[in-house]
Amino acid sequence: IYPGRGTLFVRGDSKIFRFQNSKSASLFKQRKNPRRISWTVLYRRHHKKGITEEVAKKRSRKTVKAQRAIVGASLDLIKERRSIKPEIRKAKRDEKKSADKEKKKADKAARKVEKAKQAGAQGSKVSKQQAKGAFQKVAATSR
Repeated sequence: IYPGRGTLFVRGDSKIFRFQNSKSASLFKQRKNPRRISWTVLYRRHHKKGITEEVAKKRSRKTVKAQRAIVGASLDLIKERRSIKPEIRKAKRDEKKSADKEKKKADKAARKVEKAKQAGAQGSKVSKQQAKGAFQKVAATSR
């Protein structure tokens, strides 16, 4: 739009619109969509008319997963574990489970024996009040 040509329209939110001629101003005021009016630049862009510059697509880098060793496991160990067949893995897991159960049973038995020893050494249970020689509450015998 050359200087001295066209009109300026300032909307309530202070956005400025410059119109080249009354035709485009009128269409704007009628709230017409410029993409649907065949002679507008937006229509031509939207409908791929004329010469269009090819917009190069943004190329994103593909992430590549890399195997790394972690604390407590070397790379060789990780690869070895990955390559183990599922049947062998299941067998090892079951074996470990049964071993853990046996260990738990043994621990429980040992604790039971220990508890029995302590109970035998301690004798009958005595509360703090009884140990201090407090007055014993006598049960009522009137009823």
